[in-house]
Amino acid sequence: MRKIIHVDMDAFFASVEQRDRPELRGKPVIVGGSPKKRGVVSTCSYEARAFGVHSAMPTATAMRLCPQAVLIEPDFRRYRAASLTIRQIFLSVTALVEPVSIDECYLDVTENLLHRASATRIAEYLQREIFLRTNLTASAGVSYNKFLAKVASDYKKPAGLTVIEPDEAERFLDALPVGKFHGIGEVSAKKLAAMNIRTGRDLRQLPRETLHAMFGKAGDFYYDIVRGVDERPVEPEGDPKSISREITLPADTGDRRKIRVILRTLARKVMRRTLKEGFLGRTLTVKIRFSDFRVVTRSETLEKIVSGGEELGRIAVALADKADFAGKEVRLLGVGLSNLFPADAPRFEQLYFDFDPRQGD
Repeated sequence: MRKIIHVDMDAFFASVEQRDRPELRGKPVIVGGSPKKRGVVSTCSYEARAFGVHSAMPTATAMRLCPQAVLIEPDFRRYRAASLTIRQIFLSVTALVEPVSIDECYLDVTENLLHRASATRIAEYLQREIFLRTNLTASAGVSYNKFLAKVASDYKKPAGLTVIEPDEAERFLDALPVGKFHGIGEVSAKKLAAMNIRTGRDLRQLPRETLHAMFGKAGDFYYDIVRGVDERPVEPEGDPKSISREITLPADTGDRRKIRVILRTLARKVMRRTLKEGFLGRTLTVKIRFSDFRVVTRSETLEKIVSGGEELGRIAVALADKADFAGKEVRLLGVGLSNLFPADAPRFEQLYFDFDPRQGD
């Protein structure tokens, strides 16, 4: 049976700021963009969370909830430096490290460089080493698969350590609110709540067919995880799966000309980054978030591989023009390339020939 650890840094950006600026310790700290520029909260300290502030919230809303908070623009250079140190600690234990974001990772320690049999002791070692080398705290979850390890790391924060043994999984999940299941989003949780499905025990009563009919493939995933089943391996970081850029506009706009200009600019940036990373992409996706927060995406798998920003921009604009704006203003725009492959890989194109079937060879 596998031994999986999920490590999640506690209020990472805010904790780095409080570490580097002692006068901020014990105070509510919000890391995010300016409310005047329609910024959002990247993260916040636990002191700010006590006032209802959370990540992805508009900064203006956060400051209304907690006017005494200290607002800090993100300094990603320092956050990346701390993250790199933490990643090195992980790699000193196992090569099977899967970064989820700058502040969380999965580790498969079934076999490990410390030659320790106990994943719990390894998790304690990681928490201790992270604190000694960065003066930051982390929460950890330990179990036999990724889903349970992630749920466990969220269970006790900050600086918590939760272990879910195989014979404890059913009891733990039965008591867990559906909204706490990693992988069940807010919309799905509300849909389940409308059916009076509020805990893991409730969810486990639904047949696979019912969940599949309600949620498609996600329903199959829900059926498995509520039974503690998750076969996904820990996958070390490799080539990027997609490269994208998006921007929250300074002000909502319905000006289609302005929208097209922004999309072309984003497309150029995406292509520049994709080529810099040594890739090309087969699938282009455009994302539009309207002022009412409704999100529309349009994707196209390109018949011909594009390597120029201008051409990619034209395709992005054409995709966006297919969306139903319905007179609504746009709040956010994004452009992404996926189905990436190395730019120097051989490429083949289908050739077409005109022929007359009445003629012989």
